[in-house]
Amino acid sequence: MEAALLFIEDDPAIAEMVCEVLRETYDVDYAATGEAGLNLALRKHYDVMLIDRRLPGMDGVEVITAIRRARITTPVLMLTALGTVADRVSGLDGGANDYLVKPFEFDELLARLRALRRGFTAEGQRRYIGNWLFTPDTNTLYSPYDERISLTVTESALLNLLAESPEHVFSRDEILSAVFSADDTPGTVDTYVHYIRRKADYDLIETIRARGYRLGNPL
Repeated sequence: MEAALLFIEDDPAIAEMVCEVLRETYDVDYAATGEAGLNLALRKHYDVMLIDRRLPGMDGVEVITAIRRARITTPVLMLTALGTVADRVSGLDGGANDYLVKPFEFDELLARLRALRRGFTAEGQRRYIGNWLFTPDTNTLYSPYDERISLTVTESALLNLLAESPEHVFSRDEILSAVFSADDTPGTVDTYVHYIRRKADYDLIETIRARGYRLGNPL
């Protein structure tokens, strides 16, 4: 199955050429505006995204920032005609994984997309929880202030369960069944939620009264 790629570019001439090349390798969805591209990104899974920085209305950095706020971790390559360090830094700080300055060679574009996908696979799954980054494979949380927080295997498994379905409210019994042993009790779930909050941020996990827990949205 071909990998799915989202391409957002407002210049029709560039878009036509790039789409023709990309479709030799990828299943491409194309959008001409930031708003249309963001709508696609929020509705469909993509393996990689290619987003122009300068777009009418919502620009590329704003699109990428909105994607990350929605906890979408898909790697993003940003296209930019703005070659200054400050412009590149603003794009990367907005959530892009890499950038490519126009004009570019198609071989380099394809190579950078391949590298992004390889790196994303090698690093394992990344999950954004509010402004925090969680990497389940390494049992690690990164705060917005670059603080690195190590979780135990059990703490990581609990947080990953919530992060896999961020809108779902998990009952204590659901969490017990998925994360803990048959000998544990609902109180064990409460204890580990407390451990995670104490290490990181109280708002990382939200308590839903009389129902259970779901992923929070910490700053």
